[in-house]
Amino acid sequence: MKSHFELKEELSQQAAVVPIAEEQLRRRRRFNMNLPLMIMFLPILVYFIMFKYIPMGGLVIAFKDYNLADGILHSPWVGFDNFRQLFSSPLMVQIIRNTFFISLLTIVVSFPFPILLAILLNEVRRMVYKRVIQTLVYLPHFLNWVIVGSFVVLIFAQEHGIINNIISYFGGEKIQFLYDKSSWLAIFLGSGIWRGAGFGAIIYLAALSTIDPSLYESASLDGANKLRQIWHITLPGITPVIILMLILSMEHVMDVGFDQVFVLQNPMVSDISSVISVWSYQVGLGRGQFSLTTALGFFTSIVGLVLVLITNKIARKFDQGLW
Repeated sequence: MKSHFELKEELSQQAAVVPIAEEQLRRRRRFNMNLPLMIMFLPILVYFIMFKYIPMGGLVIAFKDYNLADGILHSPWVGFDNFRQLFSSPLMVQIIRNTFFISLLTIVVSFPFPILLAILLNEVRRMVYKRVIQTLVYLPHFLNWVIVGSFVVLIFAQEHGIINNIISYFGGEKIQFLYDKSSWLAIFLGSGIWRGAGFGAIIYLAALSTIDPSLYESASLDGANKLRQIWHITLPGITPVIILMLILSMEHVMDVGFDQVFVLQNPMVSDISSVISVWSYQVGLGRGQFSLTTALGFFTSIVGLVLVLITNKIARKFDQGLW
């Protein structure tokens, strides 16, 4: 016969086993529910591991005198010599300055356009018009920069451009749009906005769909017009998404897109169009100096990381941080 104490201890152990079994059952059910999502996420995980994380091992090239014969592992170490060679060149200082200036100007000028476009599309009530407009503004995103560059040349070329033909038709003097630094920069920014604003607005349209419609109804009953509703309801409702996109955009401050610059540049504007991505293509692939371009890429990645951390720290002061 078991004593009263032993029976009590056995019952308490059995009672403790029941919650454990229930927790294991809940975990198994949760796993089964999330299994399709995990299977869908698997290709993305494989992509990031193969094309994002594994290539990080190649960063050691920045500290070596890399050559194809010896390979990554057997090329001689040179320490920080590649970095010293980069930053001792006045040309590299100019290239970094151009990259930073164009990237920062692109963020300042281009960042508000997807927000504005999303708000305008959200205010369209006729679905037919809304779908047609969405299709028209999304379409440029799917055009290659070679095609977009051809459009730009067709419109702004000095001799046979559409705008200069109109100017000369009315007796004016043709303007060198693509050969003047200020006009080239304006065309660069404008073509980027035209190509990317429509697709970027998708994110903000998704954020706008989460705002409670009753807020607009209450504001309308209180006498608020559309502008006040946008200012006091729409913008605060998508502020977290705006902050998130701003933080993510800071990662690319030192990364001006290669395609756009390469297609639109010409020797007359090389003082402003010489950026890191084009230089890396010309020196890395053109001249085979992979160590220098890897060192520069490593530097730009560190700068992007620092800017993201700083921006996120500032956003956290307003309770809008990414983490």
